Amino acid sequence: MSLIPATILTGFLGSGKTTLLKRVLSEAHGQKIAIIENEFGEENIDNDILLTGSKEQIIQMSNGCICCTIREDLREALQLLAAKKRQGLLDFDRVVIETTGLADPGPVAQTFFMDDEIAESYLLDSILTLVDAKHAQQQLDDRQEARRQVGFADQIFLSKTDLVSAQATRELMHRLQHMNPRAPQKAVHFGDVALSEVFDLRGFNLNAKLDIDPDFLKEDGHDEHAGHEHQHGEHCDHPSHQGGHHHAHDDDVKSFVFRSNRAFDADKLEDFLGAVVNIYGPRMLRYKGVLFMQGTDRKVIFQGVHQLMGSDLGPAWGEHETPCSKMVFIGIDLPRDIFLQGMEQSLV
Repeated sequence: MSLIPATILTGFLGSGKTTLLKRVLSEAHGQKIAIIENEFGEENIDNDILLTGSKEQIIQMSNGCICCTIREDLREALQLLAAKKRQGLLDFDRVVIETTGLADPGPVAQTFFMDDEIAESYLLDSILTLVDAKHAQQQLDDRQEARRQVGFADQIFLSKTDLVSAQATRELMHRLQHMNPRAPQKAVHFGDVALSEVFDLRGFNLNAKLDIDPDFLKEDGHDEHAGHEHQHGEHCDHPSHQGGHHHAHDDDVKSFVFRSNRAFDADKLEDFLGAVVNIYGPRMLRYKGVLFMQGTDRKVIFQGVHQLMGSDLGPAWGEHETPCSKMVFIGIDLPRDIFLQGMEQSLV
């Protein structure tokens, strides 16, 4: 049986997760989707769809979708769904996990890596984060969960942009980009978003298709700073970055980038990353890159979540391509200098 793709849908309370889900569930797209609501006694996807009461409630819907509310362990729910699918009791093509608005998506993502049985049945596709444009600045200021949800995202959907000015939307997008430069942002209206933008994004697949897109890290159009000394966000004095109230926000979730045209020594890099993950793992939300490694003519695709990391061989470097490494770290108060220096010292 081929692996079942899984998508984690996260976002702060009121950001529109339920609206998006209802749309996904009600649209005639020919896909059978199992929705897992990882809720803790909060309101469910409208009670007319879901009945609650028992620990696990599985409801088969008219368009072939399934809803499963869990009050206990996500792992058990995933195992249960996979077992029922294998036995032919349930038919579905993919799983969407909606986390509670106060959840940190990290442990949910880790479930797919740490548990062999889950890893043999599922493939984590991506983490989607919904951000409420009207309330986001305040939520990001006040709640670390909201900042973490942005840091984990593979794709960010902005809801309620019609309720704020274009300027406010731009400022919010700018702030989100500093927190997580690798997640594309898109404004959506009432959860009206094409399914091609929700599924099969391959945000987590460690395979050849997962090259970092060329615009990933064009730092606000200042791509001439190819060295890794200059990153916007912390010590930024570009005129274009003055004014605007995003400078008032000193978010603890920040990103920085390492780049180099020199090859990495695999052993040194492994030792260094092992050491920092040991110390800072819980604060390292996502780290991801395409690396130039000594001893192979292929790109090495690398990524991690918290303490878990993995790498995979990607395609060969093109003949007109200069091999180089680009790695982004997204985390909570990570010591940028220690990371950049350690990466530098891991080069050949």
